[in-house]
Amino acid sequence: MAAANESKFNKLKKNTVRFFKEIKNELKKVIWPNRKQLINNTVTVLVSCLLVGALLWIIDLFYGQLTAWFFTR
Repeated sequence: MAAANESKFNKLKKNTVRFFKEIKNELKKVIWPNRKQLINNTVTVLVSCLLVGALLWIIDLFYGQLTAWFFTR
């Protein structure tokens, strides 16, 4: 029984080490953006979020006024 538990522990340890080695190897394959690309992408995302937020705010304002008008008639 003790040998089986030790075997399971060694297998878990081996699998965990292999998992982190594979993560390290995969991260080496990633093409990381340079500073200019990173800033450009960040600005693009922020502007897009602001535009979508403003659009949703306008739609919400319109439907709020529409429901207020509908229920006060």
